Amino acid sequence: VLPFIYRAIGSKHLPASNITFVHLDSHPDLLIPVNMPADTVFDKETLFSELSIENWIMPAVYAGHISQVVWLHPPWAQQISEGKHHFLIGKDTSTTTIRVTGTDNYFLSDGLYVPADQLENQKPLNLNVILISPTEASNSQEENGKVTSAKRLKLNTDDTASTASASSSGASGDLDHSTSCLKKKELQNASAPKKTEALSECSASSSIRNSECPIREIVKDVCQVLQKGDAYILDIDLDFFSVKNPFKEMYTQTEYELLQELYNFKKPHSNATEEGLLDCVENRVHQLEDLEAAFADLCDNDDEETLQKWASYPGMKPLVQLVHSLKTRMESPDYEMVHQAGLTCDYMELPHHVSSEEEIEGLIQSIKILLEDMPKPTLVTVARSSLDDYCPSEQVDTIQERVLKLLGSVYGTLDVHLDYSSTSSS
Repeated sequence: VLPFIYRAIGSKHLPASNITFVHLDSHPDLLIPVNMPADTVFDKETLFSELSIENWIMPAVYAGHISQVVWLHPPWAQQISEGKHHFLIGKDTSTTTIRVTGTDNYFLSDGLYVPADQLENQKPLNLNVILISPTEASNSQEENGKVTSAKRLKLNTDDTASTASASSSGASGDLDHSTSCLKKKELQNASAPKKTEALSECSASSSIRNSECPIREIVKDVCQVLQKGDAYILDIDLDFFSVKNPFKEMYTQTEYELLQELYNFKKPHSNATEEGLLDCVENRVHQLEDLEAAFADLCDNDDEETLQKWASYPGMKPLVQLVHSLKTRMESPDYEMVHQAGLTCDYMELPHHVSSEEEIEGLIQSIKILLEDMPKPTLVTVARSSLDDYCPSEQVDTIQERVLKLLGSVYGTLDVHLDYSSTSSS
């Protein structure tokens, strides 16, 4: 997704700074490449090669492009605590890597926290975490002839610069041509920049149904954030609607429980001091380094002697049972993959919720209500997340079709280009 955002910045569709990022996903994707030098963000080709699906947003924050992030999550995704989080991101003066002052377990469990006085080139980040629940099917019928707020924004303005470029019935004919691109995980809807004045339309919702009030309240919260930025990106990951934890299908229940035991994150006290947070992070980093070294060693030689050596380390005893179980099921276990699976077993499991048709439709309706009363984004990206098995392969095409139909109904005719990658990189 990030290369398309950078391309839009380069073509001046997006400003180079103060962008708001509205992220619909079952995963926050707000981690940071642990060992990547902070200055890598200024060499975009090297940067793209360093990033993974879980850590591609924050480098763009450190680079100064994104200032506000809104994570809209479904009920089964609870990785970051609900509400508003304000913290700094910067270069750790001792390691030259990117780190944050955020104290949520999401950051602590990856060893990403440092105090503010240890950061240089600091950038503030406003992170809003907001729950989106499915709308009841009985209340999700669209009124005939209703003109959505997003379309009203276009029809009621004389300034074409404040409108989105997707065409809709009745709009003036001199709007920019819309181009969207879905590259494996991306739908790109490039449009002209919005004006802040248009945000006042956010709260002017017509024909509000009682059942939609929670979504209408969310619109107000999101629009307050949008007012702080100069443009906003709408990023939709299709696993928002239905999601799998691919590691649960790779390992038995017992193996998965052993991974959870090995990689368990010991949370700090709720009122922990800075010193307590630093101790927590230091212990976590040592734990993860030992586990990484153990599985790297097992890649070279997984004989009993190597196994027992590592099992003697504090907290590593479950390693014996785990490796024995893996070796009974497969000739040569992929220990690097086992470690990657373990890294997702810290303080909370990855979300795993294969949605019913009713749940998918309910979420589609919730997002429709949301987008109708928000101004048009400058850019839309859509991620399939199917090659890495996060969005169920049997559902992804249907969900994609529904999302594109939804975007068309809210924003008008889209010129969609589908471009699929054969690899599972972001």
